[in-house]
Amino acid sequence: MEEQKCRSSPTTWTIVILSLICILGVCPANGASAGADASSSLSTYVIEVRKPTDKHLATIEDLDTFYRSFLPATTAGSNQEQRMVHSYRHVLSGFAAKLTAEEAKAIGEKDGVLDVRPETVLSLHTTHAPDYLGLRRGVGLWEDSNYGKGVIIAVLDTGILPEHLSFSDEGVPPPPAKWKGHCNFNRTSCNNKLIGARSFTGSSSSAAPYDDVGHGTHVTSTAAGAFVKDASVFGLANGTAVGIAPLAHLAAYKVCTADGCSESAILAGFDAAIEDGVDVISVSLGSLVPLKFPSDPVARGAFAATEKGIFVSCSAGNSGPPSYMVSNGAPWVLTVGASSTDRTIKATVRLGNGQEFDGETLYQPRDFEPAQHPLAFSRGYGDDAPGKVNVRDSRFRYVRVKQGQEIKDAGGVAMILANDPYSGYTTFAEPHVLPAVEVSYVAGTEIKKYIETASAPMAAILFKGTQFNGSFAPAVAFFSSRGPNSISPGILKPDIIGPGLNILAGWTSPVDNSTDKKRAFNVISGTSMSCPHLSGVVALLKSAHPDWSPAAIKSAILTTAATSNAKGQPIVDEARRPASIFATGVGHVNVSKAVDPGLIYDTELTDYVPYLCGLNYNDEDVSLIVGKEVSCSSIESIPDYQLNYPSITLNFVHLGSNVSNVSVKRTVRNVGPANSRYKSVIEPIAGIGSINVSPGELVFTKANETLSYTVNFTRKASPQAVDAQGSITWVSAQHSVRTAVAVSFKWSWGL
Repeated sequence: MEEQKCRSSPTTWTIVILSLICILGVCPANGASAGADASSSLSTYVIEVRKPTDKHLATIEDLDTFYRSFLPATTAGSNQEQRMVHSYRHVLSGFAAKLTAEEAKAIGEKDGVLDVRPETVLSLHTTHAPDYLGLRRGVGLWEDSNYGKGVIIAVLDTGILPEHLSFSDEGVPPPPAKWKGHCNFNRTSCNNKLIGARSFTGSSSSAAPYDDVGHGTHVTSTAAGAFVKDASVFGLANGTAVGIAPLAHLAAYKVCTADGCSESAILAGFDAAIEDGVDVISVSLGSLVPLKFPSDPVARGAFAATEKGIFVSCSAGNSGPPSYMVSNGAPWVLTVGASSTDRTIKATVRLGNGQEFDGETLYQPRDFEPAQHPLAFSRGYGDDAPGKVNVRDSRFRYVRVKQGQEIKDAGGVAMILANDPYSGYTTFAEPHVLPAVEVSYVAGTEIKKYIETASAPMAAILFKGTQFNGSFAPAVAFFSSRGPNSISPGILKPDIIGPGLNILAGWTSPVDNSTDKKRAFNVISGTSMSCPHLSGVVALLKSAHPDWSPAAIKSAILTTAATSNAKGQPIVDEARRPASIFATGVGHVNVSKAVDPGLIYDTELTDYVPYLCGLNYNDEDVSLIVGKEVSCSSIESIPDYQLNYPSITLNFVHLGSNVSNVSVKRTVRNVGPANSRYKSVIEPIAGIGSINVSPGELVFTKANETLSYTVNFTRKASPQAVDAQGSITWVSAQHSVRTAVAVSFKWSWGL
């Protein structure tokens, strides 16, 4: 009963989400109600109905007529047309409509109506990254996958700037025959690269999805942008910009505006992408707090896509570093956290006492002399010091440039932004409006100490341009959302990390002094940026292995991930401590190894039904997610950690305080040499007394043969109350297949 109440009345979640969005500076225009129509008392509701069985309702027109029959009589005629927002064929059986609260209540009482809920609003969560990931022309995965040729990537975001050079179709063949979509731009805007473009955010479904935010253009060009020579911002990060799958096709679905991403539009975007015949869906958006799957539009849309063999890649969210904040935690999606690359846009603070501290900035004026200037600490709010370098504590991510503008307006010479403890060593390369540099929390603390103790504090800023230093890369960015997965504690989330900090990609208008929109680039950060990197990797693997399922491709990526940095040391977090598995997932994407994983963990669609029943969702909720009638009492449910996932996660609090032994079963398929022999190698885990793998050896005699094994975990009598991690690796003469293991002894607040 509690599940039913939560699902049908998500207004509390809506308020929480909107509050957090506003805190981060991305407030919807109407903050009172997520789905409210600003021009009236109407709000957008999502209505789910029992699937029609009449074969005559097979066409979209017939379905629309059927859905309209549920609308109240007062909405007849043209008013009814205006009230209907979207009708769905694939993601769910139902529609979205603008209704009053009374009308929504009346519809909910009609026969055949399963759910009526006000829609929620979710938030939006390169020249070097491909090279950093090991993608080079003529060799390796780019060559093996033919640069993603023939694969269609759909991007659900803020739209796209079609004339940008990143979307040139030079060398790109026509789309495959299965493509059924269309382009709402004019004929010259779409081509063999950008094959589809639709908008679901306005009143007209035929509107052109122009990107008026920049986010969608950046994300789309990251996933599959064409080669663009001499790309840079302010002349920095210069090089050839290119997406991860440069010969893949792109389809842009506008489901977000600057005000956020409405549930009805997100579902419509998924529905259209499925209908159009895409291969990969890239989703750089989500809730700022974890949502249970029945009320999560991304989880719902992604399940319908996965059912059609479409891979869905999602951002993990930007609510780090606290635990239990990872979003998009469904096991049928790839959930991507954000890491740094080895490139920095470097600037150095030199204090009057000779101390130097490195930081970053995108704006590096050549006419700014590296001379010493008076230094002062400013709390903002009108106490900026004219004629001095002002040190400020950095505020929320979205106002750093605004802080510089305030100092500039007050007559300040330059700005030093000092990170807070949560941000640690994660620094942003921002397009500041005056000479500025952002430094780590440790550096900021030392600079402020110097100001307090020096009789006449002085400082200079030295701009050093683009540099490459892999000492701590990849490191987890502070904002990247962390697990454990509060919605399903037996599934490790995020799955993996990829480049998401200071990523250069296409933009809608120049941020420097240039005027050519076709060559506009910007450097921005977020798990929104890491997601399309992995979407591009998926496209490459899909091109190389067109017969692999979404679960197989995910497995190949996860079991080959790197757990150490370029120096061979453990991946660190924003404080430069060894990062938790709940920050990194299985590790950092390793593109060159993912194409040949040796073994894969596959998951059938039918496996998700006992999994969902095991999460204690009621029959109605499970039925809504999977799109068919389900009775959990008539099937054998499984705990989430028993899903055949390419990682293993155990939460002993949820398992029960008296549980001391747990057995986990996994099944692998041989995609390497026909005759292969693998031995298990176990990495110890704190809090676990013993780990036993049976059998300890897997012997394959043919390709695509499947074998199963069991892992028995014995808990220590008094385990440490800390999260722990390890692995079980299957090693053959040619492959190393690592299965990450996460163990938690803490309570998850999300269940």
